[in-house]
Amino acid sequence: MPDGTRDELGQVGIWTFAYEGQPAGIVRESAAELEELGYGAIWYGESFGRDTVGQAWLLLSATRHISVASGIANIAFRDPIATATAARTLGEAFPGRYVLGLGGHRVDDTVHQLDGYPVPVRGRAVTTMRTYLEAMDAVPAHGPIPDPAPRRVLAALGPKMLALAAERTWGAHPYFVPVEHTARARQIMGPHAFLGVEQAVVLDTDLDRAREVATAHVAAYVSTAPHQEANVRRLGFGDEDIVGGPSRRLVDAIVTYGDTDAIRRRVQQHLDAGADHVCLQVLTADPAVLPDREWRELAPALVSRQLRKAAPHKTARQMDHLSRRVVGR
Repeated sequence: MPDGTRDELGQVGIWTFAYEGQPAGIVRESAAELEELGYGAIWYGESFGRDTVGQAWLLLSATRHISVASGIANIAFRDPIATATAARTLGEAFPGRYVLGLGGHRVDDTVHQLDGYPVPVRGRAVTTMRTYLEAMDAVPAHGPIPDPAPRRVLAALGPKMLALAAERTWGAHPYFVPVEHTARARQIMGPHAFLGVEQAVVLDTDLDRAREVATAHVAAYVSTAPHQEANVRRLGFGDEDIVGGPSRRLVDAIVTYGDTDAIRRRVQQHLDAGADHVCLQVLTADPAVLPDREWRELAPALVSRQLRKAAPHKTARQMDHLSRRVVGR
């Protein structure tokens, strides 16, 4: 159900968890600088730091035109009425700039904890998300109605969730995925749905040091996030890539590292595979520190220089060939 042009966010944005632990003043200053650097969007995660609605308001009020996107707002943290009314408020206050990313669905009955606190969950992924969207749509509007309405995207990985994203929202926001997944997602969602892909990067020309940071990032997800492990297995990675620590093949598929040219090449590969927008999550040895230097260094290579736009239509065979070439299979 695409309801906006797919290039509204530009080709490259920033994705970060680091704002959650930062004081509001630093977040405001950083967001304003990202806008000045020319990035098209700021995507942010939600854990147990700053609430997704408060974070959106903070980022939007500190900037003038850059898009701000939740990547994602956890549907288990709030009822549909709270999400719907908050999105309307943000959409009316900052017209056309807020993108509501929704996710947080479970893949099994395991209860996970963060710092000893059980992470809230809702039922089965696709059914739960469809019901949640229907409930949001049914919430009465007794206040100003934003025009345009805030766009919605889903944290979609599997084929059914990707299809739901294309059917019921603006599109999908896959996280922790290789280029092969981008190609498959475009095939499933068709040519019109928005596809905004998160790409983890390490900007460091010391490749051994960069690979250590990348490996730690991948290891954390495949060991604690069952939906991410299930997704990489769906893409053909097996026990040899996951058990006992991630393989070099898996790390290189999920994270790109090296200089700005290496990162630019990976972004271009996602665009060639069908992505409309790639948001970069810069990884460093200290995730509590904002990667301001890296954001500044990447901007001239990825924002100031226009990346090549992919052809609007590729055949399934072309997509499959591209994805296999990138992953090395």
